[in-house]
Amino acid sequence: MKPKEDSSSESIFTTLRELPLLKGVSQARLQEVVGNTRFHFLKYAPGETIAEADEPCTHIKFVVSGSVRLSVTNASGRFSVDQTLTAPQVLAPDYLFGRSPRYPGSIVAIDRVGIMQIAKEDYRQMLSSDPVFLFNFLNTVSTNAQKGLHGILAVATGSLEERIAFWIISMTQPGSTDIVLRCQHRDLYALFGVSHPGTHLLAKVANLFPVGAEVIQLGQNVGSVFTDANEGLVRITRTKGVNHYISDAC
Repeated sequence: MKPKEDSSSESIFTTLRELPLLKGVSQARLQEVVGNTRFHFLKYAPGETIAEADEPCTHIKFVVSGSVRLSVTNASGRFSVDQTLTAPQVLAPDYLFGRSPRYPGSIVAIDRVGIMQIAKEDYRQMLSSDPVFLFNFLNTVSTNAQKGLHGILAVATGSLEERIAFWIISMTQPGSTDIVLRCQHRDLYALFGVSHPGTHLLAKVANLFPVGAEVIQLGQNVGSVFTDANEGLVRITRTKGVNHYISDAC
């Protein structure tokens, strides 16, 4: 079913000012942008697909109301990461340009969701027309690139706590919540360098992250890790604040 287009502009300026890539722009500049740029407002019902994995990124999409579930799965299907993104958010901005401008995973509406989208070429013109737009975008993609590097380095040299925490951060978008990682136990052992499979990794995680323990501080996110030894998954609930990871049984 096609999403319904919502042409209402009643609160467009309030909506635009709340979006992470449009913050800091003056009211006059926003009015000019609205007059010169084609904004499309779409509505999705719960369960509707907003984007498929590997679908070309022809627009930059913003969640302006509701929440969506972004699910990334590797080619073999043995590993997946799910996360919830709640308005105001931008969807996979790192994948708008570059060698592979395709969505990294499927995006599905959790509840009634409002999406504002701008065609890639129109957004490129916005970036070239105003240094604030350009700075916001470059800052977002640079931050995401840097956290990925820290995650890789931590997996190679850090403590087990650092490896798990940095790896989770590098695999998810800032501001995401209810993060779930699914993979087989032996893959978790290999990923985090646990050399003795007899020691259950998820039990180790629970021991390493006692309730209330602050492990790592990055950005403006707080994470709580919940592990389920039976299902072999790690669940993280993230809210605004400072990153710390807590483990417990689901």
